[in-house]
Amino acid sequence: MKANELNALTDEELVHKGLALERTLLTQTFRHRLGQLENTSVLGKTRRDIARVQTIVTVREHAQGLNKGALLGKHRSSFVPAVAAATPEVGAGFLEGMLDNQAAPE
Repeated sequence: MKANELNALTDEELVHKGLALERTLLTQTFRHRLGQLENTSVLGKTRRDIARVQTIVTVREHAQGLNKGALLGKHRSSFVPAVAAATPEVGAGFLEGMLDNQAAPE
């Protein structure tokens, strides 16, 4: 994802994009550790996209005179994770819902 595409997003959309990318990275990391990820270069690309989003969020926070993490705190509650298109059997078990139950950093 390019920086100019990210700059065009609203604050809320940008925060949601970052949260979605973090979920994607976690899923990709699980798949990599299980040996199911064919193209491992997506891990680095996703990390770079997360860094781009975080950089733009930080710039916007400074421009608006907000404290660090203010935009994330403001828009985290409205984030609705995308439902996986996989079958119900995938992701079931003790890991089910783990991503959604993560404690919010303070």
